[in-house]
Amino acid sequence: MAIQWFPGHMTSARKKAAETLAHADVVVEVLDARLPAASSNPMIHELRAFRQRPCLKLLNKADVADPAATQAWLDYFSQQPGVKAVAISCKKPSDVAKIPSIAQKLAPHRNDAVKPLRLMIMGIPNVGKSTLMNALVKKRVAAVGDQPAVTKSQQRIDISSRLTLYDTPGMLWPKIEHPVDGLMLAASHAVGVNAYIDEEVATWLAGFLLEQYPALLTARYGFATAGMDAVAVIEAIARKRGCLIKGRGGEFDLEKASGILLNDYRTGTLGRITLETPTLRAARQQQLTNAAVDLRKEPEITDPDEAGER
Repeated sequence: MAIQWFPGHMTSARKKAAETLAHADVVVEVLDARLPAASSNPMIHELRAFRQRPCLKLLNKADVADPAATQAWLDYFSQQPGVKAVAISCKKPSDVAKIPSIAQKLAPHRNDAVKPLRLMIMGIPNVGKSTLMNALVKKRVAAVGDQPAVTKSQQRIDISSRLTLYDTPGMLWPKIEHPVDGLMLAASHAVGVNAYIDEEVATWLAGFLLEQYPALLTARYGFATAGMDAVAVIEAIARKRGCLIKGRGGEFDLEKASGILLNDYRTGTLGRITLETPTLRAARQQQLTNAAVDLRKEPEITDPDEAGER
């Protein structure tokens, strides 16, 4: 299943962001710590590279991500020029309080009232940008919701004479090239619900959890995972939670069970989970490359008569 979601307002949001970036000093890109690369919009990289702006990557929701995987991503991003990465939870005031000083180090020439530091908050939908903005300003200035693309317009906020923030709407990109990225984004609620089917995304997530975090499935739902496949996991959740379709003679409601699994992952109830590591992402991309090469190979055409003669 190829998941794509690019509402019309994102086109205008990208144009406005490109204009505003000319006046910003540092891009603060908010990522989901559970999928740091998949939640990084390549358009943001292109925009800031064009303007030669440094980037502070905030791996938000680190409190529900796998700590070892988060550290691997921090090490990975630290090798990129002009990039500083920090793991945070935007819900923790102490984490948010350190952001301006970290960003200041990326633009040391902007450090007084004459040249205030101008930060541009960017990221895909539903990664916590609005929560971050409200925490930085210390009052509600941005709408926060459990649905992607709650913020649809840009705003400027002067926190002090030394610090200005630009808040931007969540932006995806026109085409998600890698199918697994689409599944991870859907599982993490970064795309609109009309762009995917819960059961298909939950089945992918169940398969991933079987491979990487089977103990968390057992701890949460109380069944052993040995010998199971992804569909069996969804069925087992339906059985444990009494998800049955009325009037169907005890038939499992797999859609409802899928919703339970997705919600437990999204809220962190299932445990601390990361859907990709630098190593795993490289392996997935290599698989896609190999598959593309195989598709480009011309099949060998053999003349049946000639083959018979041989």
